[in-house]
Amino acid sequence: MCFLLLLFVGAIILFSSRWVQSANALYSSSDNLAILSNIFDPRKQEIKFFWKDDKGNRYASLQNLKTKIESAGQQLLFAVNGGMYDKSHNPKGLYIENGATLSPIDKVTEGYGNFYLTPNGVFYLKNNGKAIIQTTQNVNLDRNIKYATQSGPLLVIDGDIHPKFTKGSKHKNIRNGVGILPSGNVLFAMSKKEISLYEFASFFKDKGCKNALYLDGFISKTYLPSKDWNQMGGDFAVIIAVVK
Repeated sequence: MCFLLLLFVGAIILFSSRWVQSANALYSSSDNLAILSNIFDPRKQEIKFFWKDDKGNRYASLQNLKTKIESAGQQLLFAVNGGMYDKSHNPKGLYIENGATLSPIDKVTEGYGNFYLTPNGVFYLKNNGKAIIQTTQNVNLDRNIKYATQSGPLLVIDGDIHPKFTKGSKHKNIRNGVGILPSGNVLFAMSKKEISLYEFASFFKDKGCKNALYLDGFISKTYLPSKDWNQMGGDFAVIIAVVK
């Protein structure tokens, strides 16, 4: 009788273990399918911001940028639209490229749309390769900033999800964003399906980002050939790219 009982308990434990493994595998699989992401070390890899070429024409699409970079004998490893823009395709808020401020910072605290869902913030790279995300109101602008783009809202602020996001929200969309990992590496992500801001922010927080910034919504495109993701379209202002 005891032997049969032990056999029965053992079968339950084995079944439960396999069920948990199966559930975990399903979660990982669905998570990978839901969000495309990649990590870059800005101190070793060249992250650059683009808006217009040397003739003053917008690159606009990821394909146009890829063509330009390859014509210069370089390789495009990654590209994504890097922030919001106005009707004239000028960057919304602060934009710095190669140390030059091409669009001033916007410190308005009330307005329409995600950009003004305060606190919003700035993602910038310094000349030494250090990547930083700060709130717009606290951003430290100095001469050592090489690239910067302003957007909103912040997704994660000092380790916490933006206080205005609601868990279980039914307001869902395609989204892309950027976060800074504890190592100083930069995490870029874009949802492959419609998700809420809370869900998107949770992704960055779970990865360990103390600060993360929303870049844009349903128009977002990402080029990441290392993961067979080749969206080459778009009609953007700022594009963030990793070039080799």
